[in-house]
Amino acid sequence: MIEYLSRPQNVLKVSTQLLIVGMLLLLAGIVAGYGMEGMLSIPALVVAHSGVVVGPTLLKIGYVMRLIAQHYLRKQEGEASCATA
Repeated sequence: MIEYLSRPQNVLKVSTQLLIVGMLLLLAGIVAGYGMEGMLSIPALVVAHSGVVVGPTLLKIGYVMRLIAQHYLRKQEGEASCATA
């Protein structure tokens, strides 16, 4: 796994997946926790409200991973252009 994440392209793919999952989890948590609270049991509401906390956490982690990947991709492009000059 460490070797997989050592390539910026792979980190960019994982970050995109985290952003999508985080957004879906946040939206599902909002809809279930606040829109359907009368129809759900207490354990289901706890899970739904947990999605409201975990979703943005995944969004933040995915965003930071994306920034890191883009930084290293730009750095590689700069090194490639300097090597050809």
